[in-house]
Amino acid sequence: MKFAIFSILAFLALTKANVSKDFHPTAGLSLVELVQYYGYPIEVHADIQTEDGYLLTMHRIPHGISNGDQKDKKVALLMHCLLCSSAVYALNGPERSLAFILADQGYDVWMPNARGNVFSKKHITLDPQDDADKFWRFSWHEIGYYDVPASIDYIQAKTGVEKMSYIGYSQGTTSFYVMASSRPEYNDKISVAISLAPIGYMSHMTESFLVYLSEHIDALNEFSEMLGWHELLPNYELMGPLIKWCQGSGQQLCDDAFSLILGQSISDLDDNLTPVILTHLPAGSAAKQWVHYGQEIQSGFFRRFDFGLVGNLAEYGNATPPNYDLSKITAPTAFLYGDKDSFAHVDDVTQMLSELPNVVFERLMEGYGHGDFVFVENATIVVKELVLDILDNY
Repeated sequence: MKFAIFSILAFLALTKANVSKDFHPTAGLSLVELVQYYGYPIEVHADIQTEDGYLLTMHRIPHGISNGDQKDKKVALLMHCLLCSSAVYALNGPERSLAFILADQGYDVWMPNARGNVFSKKHITLDPQDDADKFWRFSWHEIGYYDVPASIDYIQAKTGVEKMSYIGYSQGTTSFYVMASSRPEYNDKISVAISLAPIGYMSHMTESFLVYLSEHIDALNEFSEMLGWHELLPNYELMGPLIKWCQGSGQQLCDDAFSLILGQSISDLDDNLTPVILTHLPAGSAAKQWVHYGQEIQSGFFRRFDFGLVGNLAEYGNATPPNYDLSKITAPTAFLYGDKDSFAHVDDVTQMLSELPNVVFERLMEGYGHGDFVFVENATIVVKELVLDILDNY
């Protein structure tokens, strides 16, 4: 499988063409173009500065098609997954994408983009290529500690709200746990935090490729540092020939790539949606985000990045990284997780639930894999209904 993954990624990097007009009408469109195609308003808020100098972009859908005059809208922040961008909450169209659904329900929808993805590759002094060794020196810890708080502060300044709802998917849940445990003052800014396919503890993960990587994570970390390979899976122009190839002789390779990125087989997805997904995924990440998750799989802990003995002593004053104290997450939390999720295993989610002090809702979704919560048609309809019920109560 590992060779198939590297083969498909090499193919992605070399392929350049235009999306055929025979594909889904939103295939090949930018996020702004996609949202406008469906008739919704969208704003781009760029250069939102974090405390450590990264410049982020947020996308905002301020209202739905027919409720633009509504006053006192509730605010919802939607945080994306690893290798994703804000587009992940819109690419499924108005009937099945949370960004559109919440906007139509009267929410002011804000969608941050974590540092390093296609929309947030800027810094006040560092260049992602010329200063790669410094620019990409982050994992999902920094996303949770710096990026999410900066996004919340910016939203509050623009809207005047005291509290907002938080919806995270996959890494978007991890970043919330980091923020709420490391900067507990932000709990008071969250009315409810909904976790879709939550990722915290990972020792029971069953997905073979990532488990394989985690067994060699220290060597891979050293190898990537030696080669200056700091960025993984940046966004490319993903086009017609690739999609046709995925539907033909390259189906198995594409399926392996989708399983890595989404935790879902391509055969589970709507055929029409595949070219739309390939337009926006992968959206880029830092190598250390993967390394940090690999450390989680091997250690069995939910804790900060492990720099090794010498590095940990310098960074933390201790031989091992500190654990995230989940008892400090006092905001109301809700969990939707699947019994077929090879990334967010039920036993790992159960451990997290046992340590959180204010879980107000949890539902084990029978038959759900990791990608079902955002990408698969029938499943997302159920998720939509549950999310709206939770938000109605908080």
